[in-house]
Amino acid sequence: MSAARGRSRTGATTRFILLAAVIGVILAFAVMVYRNLNTEVAAAPDFEGQGSGNALLHVEQGDTLGVVGDRLYEIGTVASTRAFTGAATGTPVEGIQPGYYQVRQEMSAASAVEALSDPQNRVGFVEVKPGGRLLDTVVVGGGREKGIFTLIADATCLRDLDEPEAAPVCRQPQEIVDAAVQADPAELGVPGWAINEVRAAPDPVRRLEGLIAAGVHTINPQSEPIEILRQLIDLSTASYDETGLVPAADRIGLTPYQVVTAASLVEKEGMLQDFDKVARVILNRLAEPMQLQFDSTVNYALADQEIATTDADRAARTPWNTYAMDGLPYGPIGSPGLDALRAMENPAEGRWKYFVTVDMEGTTLFADEYPEHERNQSEAIANGVLASGR
Repeated sequence: MSAARGRSRTGATTRFILLAAVIGVILAFAVMVYRNLNTEVAAAPDFEGQGSGNALLHVEQGDTLGVVGDRLYEIGTVASTRAFTGAATGTPVEGIQPGYYQVRQEMSAASAVEALSDPQNRVGFVEVKPGGRLLDTVVVGGGREKGIFTLIADATCLRDLDEPEAAPVCRQPQEIVDAAVQADPAELGVPGWAINEVRAAPDPVRRLEGLIAAGVHTINPQSEPIEILRQLIDLSTASYDETGLVPAADRIGLTPYQVVTAASLVEKEGMLQDFDKVARVILNRLAEPMQLQFDSTVNYALADQEIATTDADRAARTPWNTYAMDGLPYGPIGSPGLDALRAMENPAEGRWKYFVTVDMEGTTLFADEYPEHERNQSEAIANGVLASGR
């Protein structure tokens, strides 16, 4: 055997030994890290039991379990983030929704997970339905509908978790009304395109109508009424702006405030599939000009409301009654949904000036001329849609 071949075998052996040594060191290090991590998890500080007292957790959009755990630790609910994330992993809390949650202080991580899984502990939840109004209304045959001011007050209710039988503590609707009436519109976040109309509103209690958008909103139940209203108006303005409200208003020859006002009429008068047609009827009537004559604008100022209205109701002069005035009502008669707003921004093409719902399924007939509309009205009366119960 040559000396060169001997040196080659010796070198290979040496390299193998070195490689084995390196692998051994890596494995030993990995085992040490694994043991340390397990020790840390096992030793994560944790409280015992259900806890006591009251605390409020705010979960924001995009928060991870770690971020939620950090917040729970900061407000004194859990003893450590690691204990919470360990208990929450693999549970529905991994997909926790943004919002505010009532929890206790010094809860075990498992108890905190259980509390966050209980829908009763989610607070500050305000749902404004399309067409919703600021004030409570009574619908003939349908009972009382809560207005936005009442819904906001309800969303501020907080329970004493140590006293489950005690009544929750809530702000009163009048507190929200007072803030809406007394605060400067700029302080409330009213957008520039509506601020003059809000300041000059004929009824201060209704001056923010339509500026809180339909949808699901989350508020801090511990905030002051002015702060709550500003948050809701800011979010609503942003959602309106995203539809292209301002350029659309310029395109169809209205102000942005008038577009929101008209969209609130579309919401009240039309079915979803007809929204763009109703929008066109509004624009065609304004262009004539001719009165809009919408029953929804008569109902707006009435204590008791129904689909049909009386001759006396239609003759009453109010800032919103489009039977007794030309043009649009002074302002919105409710909160338009985004579908209604987009329909007003992008109306259908057509010459219609009249429409009427003719059955209880919502079938709506449109007409260019009044004689055709009269025939459609007769069908609606025959079907009982226009019969008044008052």
